[in-house]
Amino acid sequence: MTKQTILGRVTQLAKANINALLDQAEEPEKMLDQLIRDYTNNIAEAEEAVATTIGNLRLLEQDHQEDVGAAREWGGKALAASKKADELRSGGSAAEADRFDNLAKVALGRQLQSEQEAKTAEPTIAAQTEVVDKLKNGLDQMKNKLTQLQAKRSELVARAKTAQAQHTMMDAVKNVNVLDPTSELSRFEDKVRREEAKAMGKQELTASSLDAQFESLDSLADSAEVDARLAALKGRAA
Repeated sequence: MTKQTILGRVTQLAKANINALLDQAEEPEKMLDQLIRDYTNNIAEAEEAVATTIGNLRLLEQDHQEDVGAAREWGGKALAASKKADELRSGGSAAEADRFDNLAKVALGRQLQSEQEAKTAEPTIAAQTEVVDKLKNGLDQMKNKLTQLQAKRSELVARAKTAQAQHTMMDAVKNVNVLDPTSELSRFEDKVRREEAKAMGKQELTASSLDAQFESLDSLADSAEVDARLAALKGRAA
């Protein structure tokens, strides 16, 4: 995967609108689980890519420093060779002076080459530094987004459990309605009332039976009185 592809993926995920995605999802919890997996995998991939990009940048920076150092060193050698040539020429050693001047020219050529290499690397280093900064920033945003996703999932699960508990409670309340004539409580109350009415009926029947018995005793007493009076009348007549 190239730097550009990684940078594009990181930028896209870092700018993702979680709430908008959830609004479009038929099953938000499953979508959150998938997003968490995607972000986790992409973060791991991006971290590896960022590490590789930073490593390449550091190598470029080291090469640049070496070129800068080499240019400085060759410049010093060119100066030393030029001074030596001047000394020899002042002493009458023209041929030896020319040799040192030639060495100075070689050193200056190496200096120029190192300076050019260092200069050529500078735009690349600047571009790579910008890429690394963007990757680091995008990676931080992705990690923050992952934290948001995990928190959002926890919130969503808690809300779903609360809603389910509310549904369960409301169903229970509907099933236990004492005002409903078909409910168990109403049927039990009707049964009790019928039993009470039956007991009242038995009481009334018992009372009626006793009254009838006492009335029959009264009738027997009256009949005995009549018989006694009749016997008395007959005794007088005799």
